[in-house]
Amino acid sequence: MDCLYVDLDGTLLGPGGNLFWDADKRFTLLAARAMEACDRAGCDVVIMTGRRQAQAAEDARLLGHTDYIFEAGACVVLDGEEHWLTGDLLPGETSIHDQIHAAGAPDLLLDTYPGRLEYHAPWHKNREVSHCFRGLIDVEETNALLREHGHGNLRVLDNGMAHRRSEDLAALPEVHVYHLLPLPSSKASAVAFHQQARGYARAACIAAGDSREDLAAAASVGTFWLVANAVTKDPSVLQVASAYDNVRVAEESYAAGVYEAVVRTLAEGG
Repeated sequence: MDCLYVDLDGTLLGPGGNLFWDADKRFTLLAARAMEACDRAGCDVVIMTGRRQAQAAEDARLLGHTDYIFEAGACVVLDGEEHWLTGDLLPGETSIHDQIHAAGAPDLLLDTYPGRLEYHAPWHKNREVSHCFRGLIDVEETNALLREHGHGNLRVLDNGMAHRRSEDLAALPEVHVYHLLPLPSSKASAVAFHQQARGYARAACIAAGDSREDLAAAASVGTFWLVANAVTKDPSVLQVASAYDNVRVAEESYAAGVYEAVVRTLAEGG
């Protein structure tokens, strides 16, 4: 196994983003044991997260790795060197985040979906690329809306279930986290870029995650593992998973599911 690409929130990290909590908020070392198993097997680990760069860099450092993917695939960092997968939107005097804001796309979404969409406070602040929202919208419908209003270079992605909402969203049956970011940016493209840069074989790489956006990375790895809590919280994710022939559903949730994915892959000769 060359590499494990792993999501953080809802996957390697337990409830509340806690590295040492299991699904029942009890202490567990399975996240560390998954990292240890990879290390002993000579397998690289790359986090792929919707978090902003400052957070992702620190998370990668704590796990002992130099490569990471942040803001849902907007950028791949290789030994400290940034590789932006954002198309014609590039950082400069004005950040990509501020370029998107100036174009009016965030206001378009908020004005179109009152009571269904809001900024994902406080995690929407100090971002380099994406605008981070929470709510409940149809992604295909929203992306069509962006194209109709001249924002065809952008897209909205579903990055999984949210655990916080304001009173304005109280009537929604569930709340998801959404990112508005450049069209070329995705975890799948970032994983493919990293594999090519490091010379890893697709068949020798696995990924683990809990969201629809994570699932798209199945196209770039030998096997994608969906942690069990993803299905518990959103059973419809299995319908999305059925589009791929290399998705496996772990019996365990959060870090236990990641550990299961690593150990079973290694045991099966991956």
